[in-house]
Amino acid sequence: MELSVQIECWPLAAAFTISRGSKTEAVVVTAELRDGGHRGRGECVPYARYGETPEAVAAAIEAMRPALGGGLDRAALQSAMPPGAARNALDCAFWDLEARRAGRRAYELAGLAVPKPLTTAYTISLAAPAAMAEAAERAASRPLLKVKLGAAEGDGERIAAVRRAAPRAELIVDANEGWSEADLSRNIAACAAAGVTLIEQPLPEGRDAALAGLKRPIRVCADESVHDRKSLAALAGKYDAVNIKLDKAGGLTEALALAAEARRQGLAIMVGCMVGTSLAMAPALLVAQGASVVDLDGPLLLARDRADGLRYQGSLVDPPQPSLWG
Repeated sequence: MELSVQIECWPLAAAFTISRGSKTEAVVVTAELRDGGHRGRGECVPYARYGETPEAVAAAIEAMRPALGGGLDRAALQSAMPPGAARNALDCAFWDLEARRAGRRAYELAGLAVPKPLTTAYTISLAAPAAMAEAAERAASRPLLKVKLGAAEGDGERIAAVRRAAPRAELIVDANEGWSEADLSRNIAACAAAGVTLIEQPLPEGRDAALAGLKRPIRVCADESVHDRKSLAALAGKYDAVNIKLDKAGGLTEALALAAEARRQGLAIMVGCMVGTSLAMAPALLVAQGASVVDLDGPLLLARDRADGLRYQGSLVDPPQPSLWG
């Protein structure tokens, strides 16, 4: 089996800012597997929060070349590499390759129903309240807005400004670990006043004990605190939902298993993404079928997407065509 790996840079339409910083381009790593006349592709987004760099992720994928030549398959890949971006790219490339070999769609191989179009959230980056209000006003016709918070001060003003600018949109909030135990109750109250329906990762991973037993009017979703199924045990009593991202889980294989186990434990499912192209979103759309919240707007934040990218009609995203993936 032949392997090729590439690092690609995709400019953003505007700066993307969260509590940890800002960026103006999405740097992704793609893996391509070739077996005879068949080709499978996968894309991952290395994330510095987890100690990943594009170069290190590409090197980790390259290091699997001998094993791939020796017959490594998708099942063996799960134990050959740890969860993370590198395994995600290879895992999704395997799914794509298997579908093309079989002449079937990836959802069929996974035993899933025919995927349907889904409504995705659209992200409002962290900024001053007035700037966030302007961005929200431009997106006010979208049914679901994801509002980035997590600044040291002023998050109450930010979410109130967004609500005034987008009075009819459903709002969810992502604090990206940016709040502390001291301001938790105040910020949750501000979100409740603005009609927010979900808060992602308000406290830092490993320092979220204050969520246990906390009376709250809004569901709290784990993001940085959940990666794969092994992460679930630590969430009990603290979270109501989990944000599943293929780059954290290490691919579609684990993401599907994680979603099934999380549901079994009574947790709601959100499916999210890093900022990448449609090639990264396509397999995540299979996990997102039936999810409570879908946040797969990565391509909408780019200045341009792949030529065979997903079709977005406003916030409605169609399943991928075979020319893209799966």
